[in-house]
Amino acid sequence: MKRFVSIWFYELVTDWFSLHEPFLRAIPFATTIKDHGRLIITAINEAARKQGITTGMVLADARVIFPTLETRDDIPELPDKLLQKLAEWCIRFTPAVAIDPPQGLIFDASGCSHLWGGDEAYLTDIIKRLNQRGYHVRVGMADTMGAAWAIARYGKGHPVMLPDEHHQALLSYPPAALRIDTGMMERLYKLGLHHISQLMGMPRPALRRRLGQSFLQKLDQAFGYEEEYIDPVIPVAPYQERLPCFEPVSNRAGIEIALQQLLELLCNRLVKEGKGIRTAILKCYRIDNQVQQIAISTGRPSTHVQHLFKIFELRIQDIAPGLGIELFVLEAPRVEEVNPLQMAAWKTAAGLHHPELSELLDRITGKFEAAVIRRYVPDEHYWPERSFKPATSLDEEPATPWVAHKPRPVWLLPYPEPVQVTAPVPDYPPMNFRYKGKLHTIAKADGPERIEQEWWLQQGQHRDYYIVEDMEGCRYWIFRLGPYDADKTYGWFIHGFFA
Repeated sequence: MKRFVSIWFYELVTDWFSLHEPFLRAIPFATTIKDHGRLIITAINEAARKQGITTGMVLADARVIFPTLETRDDIPELPDKLLQKLAEWCIRFTPAVAIDPPQGLIFDASGCSHLWGGDEAYLTDIIKRLNQRGYHVRVGMADTMGAAWAIARYGKGHPVMLPDEHHQALLSYPPAALRIDTGMMERLYKLGLHHISQLMGMPRPALRRRLGQSFLQKLDQAFGYEEEYIDPVIPVAPYQERLPCFEPVSNRAGIEIALQQLLELLCNRLVKEGKGIRTAILKCYRIDNQVQQIAISTGRPSTHVQHLFKIFELRIQDIAPGLGIELFVLEAPRVEEVNPLQMAAWKTAAGLHHPELSELLDRITGKFEAAVIRRYVPDEHYWPERSFKPATSLDEEPATPWVAHKPRPVWLLPYPEPVQVTAPVPDYPPMNFRYKGKLHTIAKADGPERIEQEWWLQQGQHRDYYIVEDMEGCRYWIFRLGPYDADKTYGWFIHGFFA
């Protein structure tokens, strides 16, 4: 016999925000979206509902009811992403889980509940686990999807309809429990039809003529007269390889042999799919139920087994085999597409696109840490300390070219540091300056180069930069802040050192 479970996440969006900001759970809270110059409430929590706030209300009107209403910007694509993740997580309850937008899931639970000891224990465990994850839910179980949906949203008693009970139980439900749209619900209420029982005695041709064939289909599906199927979520198969051991492995040589085999299996699979490893984790399950694991990452997607093995090899010493390891699992939680044509071009290219350079950087970061290697790209700012930013990867292309037509120091201070300067007026370079207690007499100087600040960021004084060389042959990059004024000076600063 078919059995279906409907789960209604009636505070799906606000629950997600509350998980990231727990204090929102205890206060009236809503999400809003801009619409024709107004902020419209799209979701609310229970505390806001008790204050009389509803979805679709203008935020200004809601603030009249409750002035301290907390709000966050709505994320339109968030419900779909949450339901997808929740559906994949719920596969532990049944192999057939489908998304029921905008706030629900549907299970085909046929033959599943007996594993939990019955329907009630099954639903109790579902509710308990979802509540522990931070989501408020209502559930219903019945012989049809439509009946289960109705219980979850309009049921007032027991959430489980016994087999064949839905024919009688649905008669007392409102027409809205048939999963019809708002316009059709309003039409039914205008006709004085407030319960499904009032519809069952009416001729079907009259219902079809007034309400359409889609209404009759929803009615038949709820009562089981028409079969309804779900489109189950199929999770993406994880990139994982497993290697059980006949005898527990307790030495480094055995770990290396297992790792080599797992890498070959996983890389062969990825090559066929045109993908490469960016992050990999080796998990070692010991016979005492302890799990040891090590992880690596690469600058570019890679399927080079020996290269990946060398990176792992640096961390094998961190594995404590204890009394022995009985299972090895290699996972690749992050993989990326690999372009074969591009890889062919790298064989003759130099610079950052050379594969051997990428592998060298992977080994360096694997041995020390990712923070020891940094790459920067130019940023669209004039002031030197803001004219660059960290690159996200070796493949990131600069949006703007580097400033190459003017000399820049090889070592730029994070922030300019003040110096004491003796300089003639009005715009001559300094004759000497004192930095960290040491006096530097200037032998040569070049400048000034004026650098303004962006007007759209903030108003401020310009900088006049000079390249100066002291009597010892050391060169510095110093600047005067603002125009020269005999009555008011804005100070001198050192900002970098040349080679």
